[in-house]
Amino acid sequence: MNMNYFIIHYRFPHPLITRYETSPVLHIHLIRKGARMINFMDYSSVNTIWVLLGAALVFFMQAGFAMVETGFTRAKNAGNIIMKNLMDFCIGTPTFWIVGFGIMFGAGNGFFGKIGGIATEANYGSAMLPDGVPFWAFLIFQTVFCATSATIVSGAMAERTKFSSYCIYSFLISLIVYPVSGHWIWGGGFISQMGFHDFAGSCAVHMVGGVAAFIGAIILGPRIGKYSNSGKSKAIPGHNLTIGALGVFILWFCWFGFNGASTVSMEGDAIVTAGKIFVTTNLAAAVATVTVLIITWVRYKKPDVSMSLNGSLAGLVAITAGCDTVSPTSAAIIGIISGFVVVFGIEFIDKVLKVDDPVGAVGVHGLNGAFGTLAVGLFSDGTGTEWK
Repeated sequence: MNMNYFIIHYRFPHPLITRYETSPVLHIHLIRKGARMINFMDYSSVNTIWVLLGAALVFFMQAGFAMVETGFTRAKNAGNIIMKNLMDFCIGTPTFWIVGFGIMFGAGNGFFGKIGGIATEANYGSAMLPDGVPFWAFLIFQTVFCATSATIVSGAMAERTKFSSYCIYSFLISLIVYPVSGHWIWGGGFISQMGFHDFAGSCAVHMVGGVAAFIGAIILGPRIGKYSNSGKSKAIPGHNLTIGALGVFILWFCWFGFNGASTVSMEGDAIVTAGKIFVTTNLAAAVATVTVLIITWVRYKKPDVSMSLNGSLAGLVAITAGCDTVSPTSAAIIGIISGFVVVFGIEFIDKVLKVDDPVGAVGVHGLNGAFGTLAVGLFSDGTGTEWK
């Protein structure tokens, strides 16, 4: 072959091209620029777009969390909460890029990945990449999941956390806490080797964030005035339920990307799976909301708005691990159980354990993250888990 020519590869059949085309000019340009020749047949446009769309939706969950946490707390703390949610993403992004990605996906051992430098394909290879998805698309998809886990804690620690201290926490969870747990579950670690199934992160994202939130709330102690001298819990209402409700609707909308785009493919069987995931995700959230509505109506003689909104989030968290492997009927059952878990879990944490969680993050993410993880084993229909 004449080495002055560069072969351009096309995916056949192509409506305009019926043969290989050659261009000496293009070859000379590549040599002069030192560019790397890439075979674009290795990538799938539909898979890449699907992953990037999912990443954008998961990123927008930051807005949802910010609205929920701001609306469920007092107005005087709004600026602090907004800044904490902003910094979760802005600190977490470079931290995960420089170190966290390597811990999560580097070729280490079953407990800890090997850091090979900043996140590039040259440093870490392509073995972890989904079919047809380039490295950069995969990196941003994983980055926004890391930021979601970090921001869960903000609500539980609201109204009494020094901003600089919170920034240090946010740095540490993106640096090591989430990447280590992610390596165990999604990065080829010892849990994944045992056949553990957490499709989109009930455990890897939400339970990790919920446990960190619980520990943080214990260390901080309650807000001034939260408990009487006798230990009785006092309600401290949020200042804007409208903003809180908007945040829940944003999160519900973005959850279709959080769960649905975790197929990281829109080809073959993944097309059907994605549709099923949208249905199970929506059903669990809706049924959980109705369940909480009924429980609070019976217990308190009127529906509790903030608890019902948390019920929606509880259903979404609980279905996340098994959204691909449970039937719609099972998703509805998971929604019912998650409704009971969030109501009685939040009351137990507040009134029995005396842990002050202003927005119910521990009950929503911690308890329902744990339940959602167990629900895979209880309700899986075998889809996606046969080999495990």
